[in-house]
Amino acid sequence: MPVPSKKCPICGKPAHADLTPFCSARCRDRDLLRWLGDGYALPGPPVPPEDLE
Repeated sequence: MPVPSKKCPICGKPAHADLTPFCSARCRDRDLLRWLGDGYALPGPPVPPEDLE
């Protein structure tokens, strides 16, 4: 069941009520893979190089 006026952030199709904000399980999984693969980042101060090790 589409959710009125909501669009999937991955493909732009109408969002599905059970998968909001996504239209399908495929788009939901693609979004999760982007988070897990460092495709998204949250803004913040730079991390010192010694903390990256």
